[in-house]
Amino acid sequence: MAIEVTKQIYKPSMTVGQVYARAYGSTVLPMPVGNVLELGLEHSEDVQTQEDMTAIGGGTHAEVRRVKEVKIKAKFADLNVINLARSVLGTVESIDAGTEADEPHVATLGGLLPLQHISPTAVVLKKGATAAAAAVVDMAGNYEVRPEGVFLLADAADVASADKLWVSYSYGEYAAIEALTTKAVELELIFGGLNEADSGNPVVVNIFRASQGITKNLTLIGKGFNALDVEGTVLMDPTKSGAGISRYYRTRMG
Repeated sequence: MAIEVTKQIYKPSMTVGQVYARAYGSTVLPMPVGNVLELGLEHSEDVQTQEDMTAIGGGTHAEVRRVKEVKIKAKFADLNVINLARSVLGTVESIDAGTEADEPHVATLGGLLPLQHISPTAVVLKKGATAAAAAVVDMAGNYEVRPEGVFLLADAADVASADKLWVSYSYGEYAAIEALTTKAVELELIFGGLNEADSGNPVVVNIFRASQGITKNLTLIGKGFNALDVEGTVLMDPTKSGAGISRYYRTRMG
């Protein structure tokens, strides 16, 4: 019976589980965000006190406590497109596979030709004053193809600095994230937890409306796994109403 759950005293907690998210107010189904290493809520209070001035020794005559805010903190292990875009206030563009013909560059030996698209294949490098009059340059001894572009060797045999170069290539589909181009997103979150310290019993937390701020750090080179540390604020959900009904979050446990 449900009454038995409310009477439990022994209830140690060590939870794992899935986190799902969708834009606040959306009717689409919440989607998993991937592996979340940490997820927690932090409450802060505004405490107003009135001193007891009726006797020697002092003390507190009255106290009023009001919640100032509830912070949400998370550490995302999966730097997928959606998590990364939300964490850098970015706009996502899906780029379809295609080809690029005669992309213009000027040579600097030992330098990179940064192409417009990543992971080029079937690269053809030409040298000449115009694309129509340019001659093909062999890869061997002159350049390397890298995901970020074409790297000109410092001792290239057939290319000199200031040469006009033309690069044609193919590329696969990819996503481009333009950082700091949108406002912080508001999300509805669901934590589907399992309490490992309590026989795997369920702990489901619904966070009805929360902002997600920009990540504090975005590691590009590091010795360990990268992760996104983000913070936000649990906001009031005006669609929730009724006696004993929270407008912020709800916890259900088995």
